[in-house]
Amino acid sequence: MSRHSAKAAGRSAKTVRKTAKKSTKGARATAKKASKAARLPVGKMTQPKMGAADATKLSRMIRTHSPPVQPVAPEFPVRAHKYHVGETVYYTSPSFGRTAATGSYTVVKLLPSEGDDYQYRIKSSGEAFERVAKESQLDRA
Repeated sequence: MSRHSAKAAGRSAKTVRKTAKKSTKGARATAKKASKAARLPVGKMTQPKMGAADATKLSRMIRTHSPPVQPVAPEFPVRAHKYHVGETVYYTSPSFGRTAATGSYTVVKLLPSEGDDYQYRIKSSGEAFERVAKESQLDRA
């Protein structure tokens, strides 16, 4: 084998090694990008970096108020509590279960409805605790 052909063979092997090295380097970079993308939380988007030109555009942007929106009327009539806080009411205990003392109570707090009946927290002056009563169990005193 001549000296020139051995040199050419060595050079071609060197060239092959360089291309192999470049291809593994590119594969490593691709794998690194993929792993970084996998580490990002789902649904989180990265914000693009803003340059000076974009910042000046934002500062010159005209901001206006949105037009007023008419509230949508409910389809069913909204009913309010029949009794108010501080009002004296007559409580009639239910016939089933525990029988409570019927009599005059003061409305302490308005509670949300349970089904179609509003609820109230009521307190008697003769008792140390408060009760929860439905609107159907109360009458004006």
